[in-house]
Amino acid sequence: MRVAVTGTPGTGKTTAVEQLVEAGELDEAMDVVHLNELVEQEEFTAGYDEERESAVVDFDAVADWLAGREDILFESHLAHHFEADRVVVCRCHPDTLEERLEARDKPSASRAENAESEALDVVLTEAVEAHGADSVYEIVTTDLSPEAVAREIAAVVDGSRDPSAGTVSYTEYL
Repeated sequence: MRVAVTGTPGTGKTTAVEQLVEAGELDEAMDVVHLNELVEQEEFTAGYDEERESAVVDFDAVADWLAGREDILFESHLAHHFEADRVVVCRCHPDTLEERLEARDKPSASRAENAESEALDVVLTEAVEAHGADSVYEIVTTDLSPEAVAREIAAVVDGSRDPSAGTVSYTEYL
């Protein structure tokens, strides 16, 4: 089983996955990989985006590293771009998202871009296009604790949660 956990930056995916591991909610055979850490450690980059103040990911290098690995849960705002059996899309109201990113000292332009992306369903749309609606699971993290989000992810992994794509709308933000 290959599970991708994705979402706009600030939706809580990394914190929830860390909580999932701490709580021991995954089968011991399942590896957990934070793709952003992998990219940094393995130097899977193809340059640097000055405007966004972030590395440009070498998607081919990451895909090659992931190839053939089974029983893996990988998380990143880019995770939906890679082969997976199930894709969890963490969602958060854009106002809350902006607050979370401000607390991380992200630049104003980055906060606005990510909030707009969330309101426009960018990550969700990409996930559904790449994997199909039957493989995508939206989790609204806005008012959930990291522990609650971790339990929702665990339910996706163990198959006790039904797919759900397109159930969340933040268009009022626009």
